[in-house]
Amino acid sequence: MAEEKKVKKDRGRWFREMRSELKKVVWPTPEKVAKNTGTVILYSVLIGACIWIFDGVAGLFIKTIFGLFNA
Repeated sequence: MAEEKKVKKDRGRWFREMRSELKKVVWPTPEKVAKNTGTVILYSVLIGACIWIFDGVAGLFIKTIFGLFNA
C-alpha cells in the first residue's frame, strides 16, 4: 500500500516538474516556423533532385557498360 502511494506521489511530482519546464520553453513565432518549414522543403527538393540526377547518370553508365560487353 505504501508503495502505491509513493508511485502516485512520484507521478504527480513528475507532472508538476514537466509543467514547470514547459513554461520555460521559448516557442518559435509562426513566421519562424513558416521560414524553417520552407527551408526544409526547399532543401528536401534540392537533395531529391541531386539524387534523381545521380541515379539517372549512374543508370545510363551501367547500361552503357552492359551494352559494351553484350555486343
